[in-house]
Amino acid sequence: MSLYTTLDDLNLSTGKKTRLHRLLYQFGPANGTLLFLPIDQGLEHGPVDFFVNPPALDPEFQLELALQGGYSGIVFQAGIARKYMPKYAGKVPLVLKLNGKTAIPPDDEPISPMIASVEEAVALGADAVGYTLYVGSPRQDEDFMQFMEVRQEADRFGMPVIVWAYPRGEAIEAKGGRDSLFAIDYAARTACELGADIVKINEPKLEGGEGQPKPYNTLNEDIKAAMARVVRSAGKTLVLFSGGSKLGDDDLIEKAALCLEVGATGLIFGRNMWQRPMAEALAMTARIKGMMGKYSRG
Repeated sequence: MSLYTTLDDLNLSTGKKTRLHRLLYQFGPANGTLLFLPIDQGLEHGPVDFFVNPPALDPEFQLELALQGGYSGIVFQAGIARKYMPKYAGKVPLVLKLNGKTAIPPDDEPISPMIASVEEAVALGADAVGYTLYVGSPRQDEDFMQFMEVRQEADRFGMPVIVWAYPRGEAIEAKGGRDSLFAIDYAARTACELGADIVKINEPKLEGGEGQPKPYNTLNEDIKAAMARVVRSAGKTLVLFSGGSKLGDDDLIEKAALCLEVGATGLIFGRNMWQRPMAEALAMTARIKGMMGKYSRG
């Protein structure tokens, strides 16, 4: 059994395979790995994330970073995509987020409502769509039904689906927390079970995690083994690890390399990249892509 999943391992329609081939082999590192630049934080977090680098408030900043840095694609909500993508059409691949919410309501019972459709993504020239799934939320039944409709529509249009698999809700917090190995591992498996083509997950945290169910509460694994476990749980689903909050340069490179070593297909780094001045962001992008060049996926 291979350490990682490739495009050839997936049972996909011609449309999905064509779009994923562009992302994997024609843009970004172009060696079967993925490097995405997400800019959905303006909705999900509010303008606060742009304070550290005011030019990044303008989506043109991220688009120029994606273009000059050679990313596999950029992630936008529909309104930003409509307003800013025409100038970059065909030059920067688009991943359109189909649902979203603000950070204002509490996360006790989260759900991310639909704000765009797969058909709209096709019209905007997207190569994939994104869906945020809150695994473990008390409103999980609504979330699953909503995602089922997205998956079916994506199948009709030949559009790859990336699931942002986020453990959330009161029950998750009572069983070790959203970043525990139990939660992240369950989220990766859930995305596979529900039909995601790619799953975006956070790195599990080994510290804390009190209340995790057996046998997670007795595992004695280092972070590499824990991340490898999560990738295996995702099965025949390509895995992206998130960058999370901003890290130091060496820490970011070390984390990125570890993600690929354990079998992930790629990385989705947002604030770690665009919260820097453009020259620094491009330099860090070049370092990461240089490292990713060592992990060809055939």
